[in-house]
Amino acid sequence: MLVRAFFEAAKVESAKSPYDTVHLKIFYPAKMSGSHLEKDMGIVPVDPEQAPFPVVIFFNGVNCEAQKYQWLAVELAKRGLVIVLFNWIAENIPGIVGLTPGVDLANWNPEVYGTAPTAAALPAILAKLEDLQTKGILAGTLDLQRIILGGHSAGGRVAIENADRSFFPQVSAAFAYGAHNTGGVALGYEPGTMLPLPDTLPLLLIGGTCDGVIANSSDRYGVDSGNATTPVIRTFTEAIAGGRNDSYLVLLEGANHFSMADSLDSTTGRPFLDFPATQPQENFRLLMGEIIGLFIDTHIRLQPEASQQLEQLLNATNPLIKSFERK
Repeated sequence: MLVRAFFEAAKVESAKSPYDTVHLKIFYPAKMSGSHLEKDMGIVPVDPEQAPFPVVIFFNGVNCEAQKYQWLAVELAKRGLVIVLFNWIAENIPGIVGLTPGVDLANWNPEVYGTAPTAAALPAILAKLEDLQTKGILAGTLDLQRIILGGHSAGGRVAIENADRSFFPQVSAAFAYGAHNTGGVALGYEPGTMLPLPDTLPLLLIGGTCDGVIANSSDRYGVDSGNATTPVIRTFTEAIAGGRNDSYLVLLEGANHFSMADSLDSTTGRPFLDFPATQPQENFRLLMGEIIGLFIDTHIRLQPEASQQLEQLLNATNPLIKSFERK
C-alpha cells in the first residue's frame, strides 16, 4: 500500500495572532497514475478502491512535533484511513509558548468541565476537512461521519474527553496512549479527583508500566508519586461505566511515556522525568499500531475478522502486554 501526504493550514478563530494557525500534514492511501501532475509536482491521487476513508485526527503531546507520530499515520493509512497530524505553536498556558495539542484551559475548570469541548483546534480541523471534501486530492473520498480522535499524553486526554457527539457529531471513537483524566489541583479540583468521560463511543486506553512522566507528575493531581499506571487504570475503572464491550484498557510491560513517539527531543518538554523503557521502542510501536488499527477496524469499519484478530492479539501470551481489560 502506497501512502502519500500533503500539507495544509487552518485558522483557529478563538486564538489571537500570531498563534492562530494550525499546520496540518494529511496522510492518505495513494495509487500511482503516471500523470504529468504526478511527475511534475509529486501529487499522487488517492486509491479509489479504498474510499470512502474514515479519518483519524491525532493530537500530539505538549512540545511533541507531529513528525514523531508519522509512523502511526503511515501504518493507519495503509489500512485505508486518512490521518491528520498537526503542529500548533501557541500558549499552552498563559505566558508559555510551545507546541500544543490545543487545550481550552477555561473549559477544564470545575464549573465548566463537561459542558463544553476542550479541543481548541478541533473545530478548525473539522472545517478544513469539510473543505477538502469538496476540492483537491481528497475530494469526495472522505467519510466525515466516521472520525476517530487519537492522541498522546495531554493530546490523548484531549482525544478521549472530546469523543462526545453532543459536541462533535462526526466523532465515532477515540484512543489514547499515556493519558488519564485526573483533575488538576491548580484548577481547583480536590486531590485525586477523577473526571468523567463522555462514555458513549468506543474507547481504547493504552498505558506503559514505565511511564515516568505520569509517575513524576502526581503532585499536579494531589496523589502519591511513583506510580506509572494507577491514573490510567482509574480512568478506565472510574471515568467510564462501559457495558457495551467496546472500551479497552491495555497496559504495556516496560513501555515508557515516549514509547508512542518515534524519537526523543531532550531539548524541550519534560522527557527527563521519564523512566527507561525495558524493550526496544520499535517493538512497542509495532504492537500499538496493530492494536489501534484493529480497534478501528472492529468498531468503526465493522470488519468481523478484525474483532477476532484483536481478541486473539490481546489475549495471547505476549511479554509486551502486562494486562488487558474490556467492558
